[in-house]
Amino acid sequence: MDFLANILAQKEIEVAKMQLEPIILRQDLVSFIKIVKENPQRMHVIGEIKRASPSKGDINLTADILVQAKTYESAKVSAISVLTDPIFFKGSITDLKKIAKKVQVPILCKDFIISKKQINRAYNAGASLVLLIVAALSQANLKELFDYAKSLQLEVLVECHNAGEITRAKALGADLIGVNNRNLTTFEVSIDVSIACDIADEGIYISESGFKTQADVNLIKDKFHGVLVGETLMRSSNPSEKIQELQVSCQ
Repeated sequence: MDFLANILAQKEIEVAKMQLEPIILRQDLVSFIKIVKENPQRMHVIGEIKRASPSKGDINLTADILVQAKTYESAKVSAISVLTDPIFFKGSITDLKKIAKKVQVPILCKDFIISKKQINRAYNAGASLVLLIVAALSQANLKELFDYAKSLQLEVLVECHNAGEITRAKALGADLIGVNNRNLTTFEVSIDVSIACDIADEGIYISESGFKTQADVNLIKDKFHGVLVGETLMRSSNPSEKIQELQVSCQ
C-alpha cells in the first residue's frame, strides 16, 4: 500500500471543502528555533499528540489531550506537535486550538499541507510552526507554501527523507529541516535513515519517528538538534519520565 498517495488523495478532497480563513494577526508566536539556539546543551524533544496512525491503527484514543500537552510542557519539551489530520490520524484542528490556549511552548501543526488554506487555519488556531513535506509537493508548490508561511512569521519544519530532498529543502533557504525515519510510502521506520544523513551546514535538524529509548537518541545526537516523538509518549505510562530520558546531553 502507498500510504502517502492515499493520504494525499484524501487531503485533496478535504482541502477542496475547506474555507479560506482570513488571517487574524497574532502577537503570541513563539520561536522554536530561538529555543534550540539558546539551549545547545541538550537534545530538544518535540512531543507529539498522536491518537492513531494509518499503519499502527489506534494508539491512544482515551488520552486527555490537554493533560497530555501540559505534561509535555512540564517536562520541558521544546515544542508540541499536534496531528490535525482527521481520517488517518484521528486528530483535528480543534485539538490544536484547545492546546494552544493552555500551553506556552511553540506548537507545530502536523499535517499533510498542500494549500494556503491549511496554513491560514493553522495560524489562526495558534500554531507557531507548520510542517511541509518535500515528498508531497512539487518544488514550485513547496516554495510557494514555504514563502507564504514565512510571510506570516511562522517557522517551517521542512520534512525530508533522503539527501536529494534535503538539497531541495536547502534550495528554499530552509533553516529548520526534519529527517523522517518513516518511509511515507510503506510507513516502515528505521533510525538508520537519520544515521546515514550527511549533515554539514549550520541549519537546525530534527530527527523524526522511531525513538523509544535514550540509546536510540544517542545514535543521532552528534548530528541532530532534536527529536520528534509521538507514539512512544502516547503509549507511555509516564510520558514526563520518558521525555527526560530522551533529553540527552549534547555537550
